[in-house]
This record gives sequence, C-alpha cells and structure tokens, in this order.
Amino acid sequence: MSARKPPQFPTEPPRALTVALRERFSAREQQMFEALFVVRSTAQQMDNTISEWMADSAATPARFQVLTQLWAAKGRGLPQKDIAAAMGVTRATVSGLMAALERDGLVTSIVASDDRRSCLASLTRKGEAVVEKAIESNKARLRAAYTMLTPDELTTLTTLLERFRQGFSARPDGTGKRARKP
Repeated sequence: MSARKPPQFPTEPPRALTVALRERFSAREQQMFEALFVVRSTAQQMDNTISEWMADSAATPARFQVLTQLWAAKGRGLPQKDIAAAMGVTRATVSGLMAALERDGLVTSIVASDDRRSCLASLTRKGEAVVEKAIESNKARLRAAYTMLTPDELTTLTTLLERFRQGFSARPDGTGKRARKP
C-alpha cells in the first residue's frame, strides 16, 4: 500500500468569497476573517500531518495521548477517569480507546482495590516500546516543523494562539466565557 499524500489546504479564502465579503465586512472584519481562514486551514493541515505521523506507531493521536499519559505515570496504575479528564473527553470514549489498546496488547486494566468502580490502566512492555518509538520519531518531526521559528517567535506564537483560543471561548457579546453545552 502506498502512502497517500495529505491534502494541501488553501492559504486564503476563494477570491469570489473575499470580493463578496468586502460588501458586508469592514476592513478590520475582513482582516479577522482572513486570519481565521489561515488559522483554521493551518489547524486542519496540522491535524492531518499529526495523524499521518501517528500511523506508524500509536495509530491515532487519541491513542497516543492515552499511551503517553500511561508512560508518564511510570508504572503506576492511572484511573481511566483521570485519562478522560486530561483529554477532555467522556469516560465512554476512553473506555473504547482502552478496549482497543488492550486488544492490541499495549495496555492492561485492573479494578482498583480501593474503589471497585474505578479501573486502573498501565502500559505493557509492548505499549512502552510503541510510546518510545513515537516520541523519538515525532521529536525529529517537530524539530523539522518548527525549524523556521526562533525560540522567541515560538513563544510569541504560543501566546498569540492562546489569546486567540480564549477569544473563541468568550460569549458573542465579548463578555466572560461561553456557557459549556452539557
């Protein structure tokens, strides 16, 4: 099977859309839309690339997140509810991931002795090898991806993206945080 080439995302909105929006948007709003388009297409490209990176080791970014949390626990059993909380997903999502990782021989789960409702997850030797391989190969990929940024530029980028993310969690009227949907 040959490796498929990830799609390339356009770096700007289609010309016809830009022209049509000029009639509705102020210059500042046009600038905001263009920035949004670049950030969104960059996020899509990054997501696709990261998924491609994971394909030869952990299989998916979500599986990698679970495996690296267990790796960082250094052999201590980690409650699945803690994994779910760290990933910002439901326990059911983690349960599904854990079942697949157990079938693949990468993790084991046992019932906690102090709380029979809680399962503690740990890496197997095979799981640890998968994490080590993924960390090493992705370390080199990250260096290559960020090679054009100085440490100061990377700090600035991170700060700006965090502010951008916070802006999207604000309510439409610009006050406070948006209410989370249940």
